[in-house]
Amino acid sequence: MIISASYKTDIPAFYGRWFMNRLKAGHAAVVNPYGGQRSRVPLTPDAVDGFVFWTRNLGPFLENLHEISDAGFSAVVHFTITGYPRALDDATIAPERAVAQVREVARLFGPRAAVWRYDPIVATSLTPASWHRTTFAGLAAALAGAVDEVVVSFAHIYRKTARNMATAARAHRFDWSDPDSEEKTALLVDLAATAAGHGMTLSLCGQSDLLAGAAVEARCIDAERLGDVAGRPLDIPRRPHRPCGCWASRDIGEYDTCPHGCVYCYAVSSRTRAKQRFRDHDPNSEFLLPPSV
Repeated sequence: MIISASYKTDIPAFYGRWFMNRLKAGHAAVVNPYGGQRSRVPLTPDAVDGFVFWTRNLGPFLENLHEISDAGFSAVVHFTITGYPRALDDATIAPERAVAQVREVARLFGPRAAVWRYDPIVATSLTPASWHRTTFAGLAAALAGAVDEVVVSFAHIYRKTARNMATAARAHRFDWSDPDSEEKTALLVDLAATAAGHGMTLSLCGQSDLLAGAAVEARCIDAERLGDVAGRPLDIPRRPHRPCGCWASRDIGEYDTCPHGCVYCYAVSSRTRAKQRFRDHDPNSEFLLPPSV
């Protein structure tokens, strides 16, 4: 089993102590966000083949990766670095710090241990397509040799996303849009060429209808990559009936718990609520967020 920690929140940046407590306890408890069912997820070496961490700031968690590795687990870090202006990303670390952290992961665990995420791609008057081309090229040059893959996707404009984007646009006086498929495909072709020039494959997450040029389908939960880090193949089934190339996994995060403040985030409906939940979090609980909160 692969454990995802977590596409719903940034566990390395904000909940590392809780994660390490759960690793020592040998399990975590989760709540199904759609039905409310509670279940235990084992976190023991005999049950877990590896961890996939998702983060925008690995600094508070970096030393824990050694302990996780020493305990016999392999791990891959998906690190989001976009360089967006503060009007879109209010509290993420500077790209230079993020790049340095990715390079440290590669130095310690090899270039297969980290994946760069340049996602979601958000179209605004602050970040037009030309801005993305220039910024992506600079980040790709800075990360060359430390990663061999960059995952991209275009922002899904859910109802809560549209509401949060509209609020930020009024406050910071910018415009935003959801480009048509032709515009997205044209940008992907250019980004894929830039990535290839820096020794990276560009993969597209969950939007296979836009695949173009040198881009390939993303496998964010990737048993082959985890096996490369572990030094042995992992026998894990692919996730069936999903519009992506991922392997099966269990996620141990919770929605509405990440206080980074990215206005386009699909996992946070209200930053105020997320910040309050972060303050209410008990690192000694078996739940990242108790069901009553």
